[in-house]
Amino acid sequence: MQETIFEISKMDCPSEENLIRMKLDGISGVKNLDFDIPNRKLSVFHKGQPDQIEKSLQELNLGTKKLSSVPTEQTNFEENSTQKKLLWTVLAINFAFFIIEMTTGLISESMGLVADSLDMLADSFVYGISLFAVGGTLARKKSIANLAGYFQIILAVIGFAEVLRRFFMVEELPDFNTMIIVSVFALLANAFSLYLLQRSKSKEEAHMKASMIFTSNDVIINLGVIAAGLLVNWLNSSKPDLIIGTIVFILVIQGAIRILKLGK
Repeated sequence: MQETIFEISKMDCPSEENLIRMKLDGISGVKNLDFDIPNRKLSVFHKGQPDQIEKSLQELNLGTKKLSSVPTEQTNFEENSTQKKLLWTVLAINFAFFIIEMTTGLISESMGLVADSLDMLADSFVYGISLFAVGGTLARKKSIANLAGYFQIILAVIGFAEVLRRFFMVEELPDFNTMIIVSVFALLANAFSLYLLQRSKSKEEAHMKASMIFTSNDVIINLGVIAAGLLVNWLNSSKPDLIIGTIVFILVIQGAIRILKLGK
């Protein structure tokens, strides 16, 4: 057994982790992948030479550089079921708030809430792709990734079109009370998810750190929607809601493009 360590400069979130997992899925000699996303490093435990692994990683254009390759006696790679349950919980919270924010966003005519709901859906996709595809074939993983990515882009484009319509049509004020109240609950949900991840015994492991980074970003978006709701009330204008909606839609499309990379 060999342990080969790579530096991957553009690996900064779970989307790249899933991309790498799927790329290396068809290489029979690979036994385990240990991701250190905060430090942009990947340890590959494998049999045989690392040439094919290195070539596959370089094809992803994520800035791959081999640092070392040494023999190792580690052969036991057990999957932690507790981590899986925890990630399932976080996924369930994200998907539930996708439904809540999408529904209340449409009712209150808030593009900020609609956009934030799609961001929640993006997170659900990132966690769900890897969880649903465990033990599945490479073709199945690619199909799931393509379906998720295109669906997300379609929703984001529809959202952009609605933002443009509202910019140039008669101004319709969203219900700022609903914006603020629902975003506060979404903020609490993300804070709770972050708490669950931080109290995990595995919180120092790379993929758990990555999950915490992802959830922390959601907290920032929630605060942005709350601020937009306050500005809508203060300025008596829908523009703050449209601006935060546009920003989040851009983030959603960026996430969708990353997901689509998983299907290539």
